[in-house]
Amino acid sequence: MDPVRLFTEHPASVGETYSEHLAAASGFGLRMMLAGGACLIHAVLPFLFVKTASRTVMALHERMASRGAAPRLMAQGLRAVKS
Repeated sequence: MDPVRLFTEHPASVGETYSEHLAAASGFGLRMMLAGGACLIHAVLPFLFVKTASRTVMALHERMASRGAAPRLMAQGLRAVKS
């Protein structure tokens, strides 16, 4: 496979350039890591971060759906997160 295509095929399939996809995916990943850290703290101190992970998941899902990525993924036969 063409090495350039490895970096551009998926971003193009969701209507983004490589750099747009890099920024969007990095933002999603960072928010998920922070929510994961909150979950780990919550596991030890259950009175902290009670709804942080669920709110983060819902916000990320809404953001993805509003960008049109979820409908595009469904149209491609891939599984998208359902609310």
